[in-house]
Amino acid sequence: MTQEEIKRHRVESVLKELLPEAFSSLNDERINSLAVNDVKCSKGRSNAKVYLDKSFLNEKEQGEALKQLRKVGAYLQNHCKQSEGWFKAPIFTFEFDHQLEKVSRIEDLFKQIASRKSSDEKSEENSDES
Repeated sequence: MTQEEIKRHRVESVLKELLPEAFSSLNDERINSLAVNDVKCSKGRSNAKVYLDKSFLNEKEQGEALKQLRKVGAYLQNHCKQSEGWFKAPIFTFEFDHQLEKVSRIEDLFKQIASRKSSDEKSEENSDES
């Protein structure tokens, strides 16, 4: 791992802690309870994609929250700069994380495969006995 990658991972880690703190300081209920699942910075650390947990929001609320987050982006940058003493903070892009849905879908597929495999083995045992 290069020095640049180490710095980028360090910034991502710090942002995962700072952003929920910044959200909670806002007066908007749609935003102040959002959880940050992950942060991915660009190579130069000038941009950061923030993945948010969407488990407690419906589609309409997600859209409203993203719209509001775009409006308070500069405030969030300033909060991060002041908290860490940085000269500049990355420009944030917010998305709701769909990873949990994908993981649960994959787990369901594995369960289906396992159940089919076990039922196939049972049917083979029954055919061998006859």
